[in-house]
Amino acid sequence: MTEAPRKRGRLFYKLLLIFLIVSLVPLGIVGYYLVSLSQVTLNRAISRDQEALAVGFADTVSSYIVNFRNVLSDAAHLADFASMDTAKQRGLVSHIMQLHPAFLEISVVDTSGAETVRLGRFVHDTKMRDFASDAQFVKVMRAGEFVGGLEKYMGSYPAITMGVQIVNPVTNQPMGALLAKMSLTALSSLLKTGFPESTHTQAAVIDSNGFLIAHSNSKEIFKPDAKLPDDVLRILLQNDAKTGGGEIILESTNERVLGAFAEVSDLGWVVYIQRSVAIAYKASDDMFNRTWRMMLFVSVFVLFLGYAVSLVITQPIQALREAAIKLGEGDFDYLPDLSMPNDEIGELAHTFVQMSESLKIKTAEIMSAKEELERLNRSLENRVEARTRELKSAQDELIKKERLAAIGQMSSVVGHEIRNPLAVINNSIYFIKTKTNAQPNPEPKVLKHISIIESEIRQANGIIDEILGFARTRELNPKVMSLNNYLEDLTMSFPVPPHVEMVKSFAPENPYVNMDPDEMAQAVRNLIKNGIEVMPESGKIYVRSEMVDAATVRIDVEDTGCGMPKETAEKIFAPFFTTKARGTGLGLAVVKKVADRHKGRVEVSSVVGKGTCFMIYLPVTQTPPPPPARA
Repeated sequence: MTEAPRKRGRLFYKLLLIFLIVSLVPLGIVGYYLVSLSQVTLNRAISRDQEALAVGFADTVSSYIVNFRNVLSDAAHLADFASMDTAKQRGLVSHIMQLHPAFLEISVVDTSGAETVRLGRFVHDTKMRDFASDAQFVKVMRAGEFVGGLEKYMGSYPAITMGVQIVNPVTNQPMGALLAKMSLTALSSLLKTGFPESTHTQAAVIDSNGFLIAHSNSKEIFKPDAKLPDDVLRILLQNDAKTGGGEIILESTNERVLGAFAEVSDLGWVVYIQRSVAIAYKASDDMFNRTWRMMLFVSVFVLFLGYAVSLVITQPIQALREAAIKLGEGDFDYLPDLSMPNDEIGELAHTFVQMSESLKIKTAEIMSAKEELERLNRSLENRVEARTRELKSAQDELIKKERLAAIGQMSSVVGHEIRNPLAVINNSIYFIKTKTNAQPNPEPKVLKHISIIESEIRQANGIIDEILGFARTRELNPKVMSLNNYLEDLTMSFPVPPHVEMVKSFAPENPYVNMDPDEMAQAVRNLIKNGIEVMPESGKIYVRSEMVDAATVRIDVEDTGCGMPKETAEKIFAPFFTTKARGTGLGLAVVKKVADRHKGRVEVSSVVGKGTCFMIYLPVTQTPPPPPARA
C-alpha cells in the first residue's frame, strides 16, 4: 500500500504569498521608475552629446578661420613684405598660395590704397585696383585685421575676405595691407568626414543671414540660394543663446528631428546638426524593451524561487546558512555544530563539512601559489623592462646610423651636382667682371649684381661645406695638448667684428686634453660665429675654460644676445633645425657630433633677453705630452 502524499499546510501558502508580494510588487514599481528614468536620462544625454558635437565643430570652424588669418598675419610681419619690394612680395604671396590651396586670391596694397601685387587662381585680369575707398581696406588699416562675411566667389564658391596690416618688424609702423579671399569648401569636407551619410546625420554652417557656408552634403552649398528650411532658420536666427538643442518638427515633411546648434565665436556663424529622432533615440528604445523583457524574466524567476524556498524552510537549513557565512568569511576553525539526521539534509550537512575541510586545504595552497606567482611576476617584469631598454637603445642607434648613411649619400650628390655648376657660374662671373672692368666707365648696377652673385656663390659653397662636414666621418687624429694654449691660439686667429668684444678667461690649472685639434676648432668656431651673429649691433663673447672636477674640463662660449626659449633650446642640436632665415641647421649638430666623438658632451643654458652659454665637457688627460726633443 503506497503512502499518500502529504498535504501542504497554511504556512506554505502564506510564506509563498508573502514572498511574492514582498518581491514582485517593489520590483515592479522600482523597475518601472528606473526604466522610465533611464530612458529620459539617456535621451537627455544623447541630446547633450549632439549639442557638444555642435560646440566642438564650432570651435573647429573658428580655429580653421583663425589659423588662416594667422598665416596672413605671420607673413605680413616678415621683413620682405615690409620692404614693399614688389618682386619679393610676389614671391612670398605665390609661396603662400602654393602651401595653402584655400586662398583663392591674395593682394598686397600700400598705405595709399594702391594695389601692388595681385595673384589669384582664377584671376586673368592683371590690372591693379585702387582700394583707397574700399571699406575692408579702411577697416584693416584702422583695426589691424579684418574678417568679412560670406560671399560667392565667381558666383558659386563660398568664400570670405580677410585682411591684415603689413607691419615693419623694426619700427612696428604699418606699411600697407594684405587682403585675401579664402574658399570655405574645405569646411564641407570636414562636415562630410565627421557626419557621413551612414550616420543619418546632417550638419551645416550658416551665416547671420541664414545662408549656407558649409554642409555635410556638399551639393547643397552650390545651389543659387543655399539655405536651411525656413522653420529651422526661424529657430536658429531668432535664438539669442550661444548653444542649444532639442526636438524640432519639420513643417515640410512633418518629421521629428533632434537638432543642436552652437555659435562660432567672433564670426556670428552658427553650426547646426540634425538627426532623425527615430535614429537618435534608437539606443534608448532598445534599452527600454530589453529592460522590460529582463523584468519579466526576473518576475518568473522570483515566482519559482519563492515556491522552492517555501518548501524547504527548516532549522537545518538555517544552521547550514550560519556555517556558510562563517566559511565565506574564511573562518574554517569555528564552524557551528550541524545536526546530521538520516536524510537528505543530513547528507547535505555531512557534505558541507567535507567541503569546508577541502576548501581550507585548497585555500592554503592557493595563497602559497599566489605568493609564488607574485614573486615570479615581479622577476619577469624586471627582466622585460631591462630587455625593453636594451631593444630601445639598439633601435635608436640603428635609426641614427641609417640617418647618417642617408645624409652621407645626400652629401655626395650635393657636393657633385651643385658645386660643379657653382664653379662654372663663378668662372663665368669672373670673365664678365674682367670684361666689365676693362671698360672705361663700367655700369655700377652691373658691378653691384656681380657682387651679389659672388656673395650668393660663397653662401652656397658654405652650405655645401657644412653638409659635407657633418656627413663625412673621418678617423680622429687626437693629440695631447694644453687646452688654454689651444683656445688662446684659436681665438687670436678668429676674425671678431669691431662691434663685438671678446673676453677670455682660462682655468689656472692649465688642463691637458687628448683631442683632434681640427675637429675641435670647427666646433668652437661654430659656437663663436653663432654668438656673433645674434649680436648684430654690439655685445660680448666670453670664451672660458674651467675645471669641473679632477677628470673633466669645461669650455664655455657665452654671448650677450637675445637668448632663446626653452622649447627652442631642446631642439637646437638636431640636424637641420635652425631659427635663422638662411642656414642649414648643421652648425650645432656638428658641435654635438665632435663632443660625442671625444667622449664628452655639450649642453646649453639660455635666458631670453640676457644671452646664451654653450658648454662643452671633455675628459682631462693626466699625462702631459713629452717635451720636444732638443736638436
